[in-house]
Amino acid sequence: MTLWTAAEIAAATGGTASGDFAVTGVAFDSREVGPGDLFVALTGESTDGHRFLDQAFAQGAAGALVSADPPHPHVRVGDTAHALDALARAARARTQATVIGVTGSVGKTSVKEALFAALDRAAPGATHRSVKSYNNHVGVPLSLARMPWDSRFAVLEMGMNHPGELAALTRLARPHVALVTAIAPAHTAFFPDEAAIADAKGEIFQGLETPDGATGGTAIVPWDSPHYTRLAAAAAPYAARTVTFGAGEDADVRPLELMQVAAGQFITARVGSRELSFTLSQPGAHWVSNALAVLAAVDAAGGDLGLAGLALGELGGLAGRGERFATPVGDGEATVIDESYNANPASMRATLAVLADAPGRHVAVLGEMRELGDGSAAYHAALAEPVLAARAEPILLVGEAMAPLARALEQKVNVVHVPDATAALGALRGVLAAGDTLLVKGSNGVGLSRIVAALRGGA
Repeated sequence: MTLWTAAEIAAATGGTASGDFAVTGVAFDSREVGPGDLFVALTGESTDGHRFLDQAFAQGAAGALVSADPPHPHVRVGDTAHALDALARAARARTQATVIGVTGSVGKTSVKEALFAALDRAAPGATHRSVKSYNNHVGVPLSLARMPWDSRFAVLEMGMNHPGELAALTRLARPHVALVTAIAPAHTAFFPDEAAIADAKGEIFQGLETPDGATGGTAIVPWDSPHYTRLAAAAAPYAARTVTFGAGEDADVRPLELMQVAAGQFITARVGSRELSFTLSQPGAHWVSNALAVLAAVDAAGGDLGLAGLALGELGGLAGRGERFATPVGDGEATVIDESYNANPASMRATLAVLADAPGRHVAVLGEMRELGDGSAAYHAALAEPVLAARAEPILLVGEAMAPLARALEQKVNVVHVPDATAALGALRGVLAAGDTLLVKGSNGVGLSRIVAALRGGA
């Protein structure tokens, strides 16, 4: 189905079309361009997308958004980044979809994916979402520009690492429902304290509107957060109503019953005045909180809670965010928990708690947590308690910033501190055994995904 015509792109961006063409998708990474896509040639500090125009068209691009005149079908504009924002605004203006914005220090990608699965049950093929972690000043407009005009629901992840970023993104997306998953130490190099992080996350409420375009909409905030009052105050000037989720008895969406079962976690939840019983396939207390947030958002968006419960029972793991797979070891297999995409103190603790309940011997490859500023050493050293509680041994620590944790653990458990992922993989091959459960977790820049790829390939 046609997503944009050349005339529509030109009208949205104020550009000039070289001729008639139509596109079925939008991409800014030439490596991801597929047949029928519009390739947006962005210009950055280190590269220029115009250099990859021939490659994009060789891969099947139907047109390009450019600031030059290439020998390919295109729309020429003065600035391609501004033009992508304009295309995003046009996509948002033409859609009748209920738009949900998701942010938070931890869990936002997992909640986004679970929310998509829940809403897609009710509107199969008519639910749109951000892919990967496209949640920044380029990813959000790209996700909007990709949204089919006839979508019924849209779930957009929004991230930030500086004040003011979310305010700009939410005013572009104009969500009807805005959800904050949790506040935790993340990007603390750019913020003086957690309260400042909460303030920055609370900016998501500034774009709220109702389906008829009026100011308002629904804010969803974590009741159990120590920053609840701050988040609720941030929502108050912009939200028509605020819904809370969490374990507290006064939360609007809360668990009434929780049991561990073979298929995962069986939960009976109160959602406003209703009750819903469902099985959650994902392990861990953090996933209970995620599920409650999903139910709150589905309810606020007018989705089907029963179908949402079914979707939560069938969720698979996300690559880099909890996916599990078996890797051959000797005459048997070990189980790998892939948490290699990201890490901060809160998510480290949550995932180590999941490892604590896993079968077999527990092995951990933990990469350093980045962007923690002056508190980095203390945050890393404080992981000693949850690591010991997880009964993880041996433990491979990766990166210079892990030195405080290595010192805190020495004399207590078998710990190996290595400089990088390559060294960690070499050390891991000598200790991993059949029947083990291995956790791989660290900040994305550490490169632990290379270890996961090797294990997935059986190397």
